[in-house]
Amino acid sequence: MKLSIRENRYFQPDMMFQSIYEITPEFLKKQGIKAVLFDIDNTIAPYEVASPTEEMKAYFKSLEENGIKLAFVSNNKKERVHIFNLDLGYFYVSRARKPFSSGVRACIKHFGLPKEQIVSVGDQIFTDCLAAHGAGLQFYMVAPVNKKESRFFRIKRFFERPFIKAFKERVLKGYNKK
Repeated sequence: MKLSIRENRYFQPDMMFQSIYEITPEFLKKQGIKAVLFDIDNTIAPYEVASPTEEMKAYFKSLEENGIKLAFVSNNKKERVHIFNLDLGYFYVSRARKPFSSGVRACIKHFGLPKEQIVSVGDQIFTDCLAAHGAGLQFYMVAPVNKKESRFFRIKRFFERPFIKAFKERVLKGYNKK
């Protein structure tokens, strides 16, 4: 059975946002979400930003204050993820090997919550989205933080376009339910 791009939800985000800051604690609570897995690079911060800014810290604190747990799942090296997380102290998985879902599954196990109460947030279809859906989680996609990307990422973004278009068409038609 062959699926068209419009029918293949595995490659489509469940929701899209301009930035992580649009994913408010109130919104997450309304969705029944109690934990969030964040990709770091180009989702939260540009690659060259080693540590979270005060704005990022305040956002994470607001999630925590509302009873929402956090973790990071990144394909980057342990050193990069460790330094970013140093002042925060959240659970993390580095070298997660996304699109494989083992890193996401480790976070799910850490939280000890039903999958329906956890969401994964990232900026890429072919890594973050596939890993989240492969582990049975919803995936919220955000626009990349850094618009200047390498040729490799520009090519990946080109191939993501049909899936993003299919998501937007689905939302416009009111088919946002799984």
